[in-house]
Amino acid sequence: MCTAEDYPVRAAARSRTPAELDGRLVTCRACPRLVEWREETARIKRPAFRDWEYWARPVPGFGPPDASLAITGLAPAAHGGNRTGRMFTGDRAGDLLYATLYELGLASRSTVTDLADGLELYGVRVTSPVHCAPPANRPTPGERDRCRPWLARELQLLRPTVRSVVVLGGFGWQTTLAALEPAGLRVPRPRPVFGHGARTVLEPADGADGPLTVFGCYHVSQRNVFTGRLTPAMLREVLAEAAETAGLPVVRPDPE
Repeated sequence: MCTAEDYPVRAAARSRTPAELDGRLVTCRACPRLVEWREETARIKRPAFRDWEYWARPVPGFGPPDASLAITGLAPAAHGGNRTGRMFTGDRAGDLLYATLYELGLASRSTVTDLADGLELYGVRVTSPVHCAPPANRPTPGERDRCRPWLARELQLLRPTVRSVVVLGGFGWQTTLAALEPAGLRVPRPRPVFGHGARTVLEPADGADGPLTVFGCYHVSQRNVFTGRLTPAMLREVLAEAAETAGLPVVRPDPE
């Protein structure tokens, strides 16, 4: 019998496509604290979103199943992805991310609002190491580890086509590297250190697929943007380099 706690391991392993994985992921209840928080947030709501019916479930990855570039963050925001049902949709961090992807020619629109807004990503899939909104944006180590099978299987399913990964933030960096090992890549010891602009090439363990380049980027959080730690130009440069490494056509804006 599959319990709630071991559901991610069993359900992820049975998934044969990203769509199948997403369908199983959205029913996950493996982390009681996160289930309670995401559902409580949906009941209380913010006044600005009182007319919304919150998603209040795990938020799946978004983008084509044959993506060449993957982007991973930390976790959905309580009133962002937890409300809209799509990664980085409904908060200012996502506004910057998708506007930059649009500027580079990797997204169909510069503004995103909800699942029905018509957004398409071109060769890019956006996902996260933790799929439920955590209190104070801080998953516990146990929640991180229980959620890891979803990311590991997603990256494994993308391996035939994905050639680069952009990791937003130090939490995502460590968690994504750990997920890339079961996805069939050799991660060196000690693990590469996170930093904005960090870049490491991972070789496949079995030689079946090509190498994967992992790029580090400061998270697109409001705090990082407001303090100037991350500027739109810094984000654009990392995303452009990662997309070009993945073989995607990129529109390079004129230098500012």
